[in-house]
Amino acid sequence: MGILTDDMKQVVRQQRMGFMATVCPDGSPNLSPKGTATVWDDDHLVFADLGSPVTIQNLEHNPACEINVLDVFLRKGYRFKGTAQVVSNGDLFDEINKAFIEGTHGIRRTGLPAKRYVLMTVTKTAPLVSPGYTPGKTEAEMREEWTGYWAGVQETNS
Repeated sequence: MGILTDDMKQVVRQQRMGFMATVCPDGSPNLSPKGTATVWDDDHLVFADLGSPVTIQNLEHNPACEINVLDVFLRKGYRFKGTAQVVSNGDLFDEINKAFIEGTHGIRRTGLPAKRYVLMTVTKTAPLVSPGYTPGKTEAEMREEWTGYWAGVQETNS
């Protein structure tokens, strides 16, 4: 068994959106949403580069990174720290590319070919839990509150 637990894998696969932090050459942080973030195996996360030039440049300069994935209804998720490699050719590229296009390897089919992928080796994990739980709120209560909130947002925007 690797570093990723079954619950971590489930959260990442269900949410599909992660926010990746990288380090710019000047030392400043860069945070970027990754809508194709998913689990590759017990120790790796992966996402397709569909338009992340700054993220890619930063990782080529410094592979240190973190991805945060949060269930917006439960207000819980995980932090994943590690290092990432940009994969743009070779057997690994072909395998990842096939998984994203055809929906193999436990990855939801996107049908979107990418010119490169980012494979993150996860070395440290930590839970993310909203302070909203502090007063003793349950997951069911949190889900009800935020389901109502997002339903109201959707009605307002309709």
